[in-house]
Amino acid sequence: MIANVLIAAVALLHVWFMVLEMFLWRKPIGLRTFGRSQAEADSSAVLAANQGLYNGFLAAGLVWSLVLGDAPPARAI
Repeated sequence: MIANVLIAAVALLHVWFMVLEMFLWRKPIGLRTFGRSQAEADSSAVLAANQGLYNGFLAAGLVWSLVLGDAPPARAI
């Protein structure tokens, strides 16, 4: 049960990172979080969105493993 709680916490962190990188990168919270200027954020927005997508897939995989629970395919994931 402790492992599942930790997995869920890490999944939530990856979801937050995804939101920051994909949707808030150019907003004030994103600029403050990553210490970027508006010009830097504008020029690197595509790269940040790619990083956000990666974090989204990591979160999806973690949630998928939680949903499967102890089913035989869960060990493979």
